[in-house]
Amino acid sequence: MTEEQPTQPKLVRDLMTVGVLTCSPTTSIQVISQALLEKELEAVVVLDHDGHAVGIVGRSELVNAYTNPNHKQLTAEDIMQDGIPQIPPDIPLTAAAQLMQDQDVRVFFLTHRAGGIEYPAAQLAYRHFLKYLASENPEDHNDLGIRAERKAPLEMFYERRDKQREQNQNSHLD
Repeated sequence: MTEEQPTQPKLVRDLMTVGVLTCSPTTSIQVISQALLEKELEAVVVLDHDGHAVGIVGRSELVNAYTNPNHKQLTAEDIMQDGIPQIPPDIPLTAAAQLMQDQDVRVFFLTHRAGGIEYPAAQLAYRHFLKYLASENPEDHNDLGIRAERKAPLEMFYERRDKQREQNQNSHLD
């Protein structure tokens, strides 16, 4: 008699979230803080003017910035951690969790290189492990991993565009 293996994510790509929030070096820490709270993220990736990923701003950098008397004037460039903590998509999740602990990192990014630009494409954070641990059945993970159902990029663009148009119209009603 063979024992049935539980169905669970085994590799980083099975639990990661495709899509990464980015900002420019001149983005204010207030805007970054709001985005992290609204989207329940650990960090944003800072992209230079050519679109290269140059650093991250996470919750730790924001809390450290708070101690600066001029924190309201600080930007991503002022407080970012240089470099992007990266991880490949095909390593075991147990190894990824151990790397997070060893490196004291709460989020890893998976990057792609295209047209000479390296950019963030996906992320694996503490919240992914917590969601997995808190779930009772595999359907709870349908929004995670490389096989997650998600909208097409063009559809997401139209939604963001329409939302921005609506906000612009509402702001002009004053």
